[in-house]
Amino acid sequence: MDKQTRTELEAAAFRTLVEHLRKNPDVQNIDMMNLAGFCRNCLSKWMAAAAKERNVDLDYEAARELVYGMPYEQWKKTYQKEATPEQLAAMQAKARH
Repeated sequence: MDKQTRTELEAAAFRTLVEHLRKNPDVQNIDMMNLAGFCRNCLSKWMAAAAKERNVDLDYEAARELVYGMPYEQWKKTYQKEATPEQLAAMQAKARH
């Protein structure tokens, strides 16, 4: 597989992942972090870092809006739930490893 095709396939897979996350806002970031070790915010940070490496003007908040499909504060007010004690404990346990 040539580099261009691979890049296009990776980009398509990323767009599909982002769209899937947008369609499933009930999946909380803390659950994603506890299970997979990354969340929507991580994707946003990775996107902003990739932009910086390529001298593209895209800060973290703009990257978040691309990933969330809306301003982060709006997403948070609409979809984010208070973390349960179990979720927080799992996050703390993971941080200790």
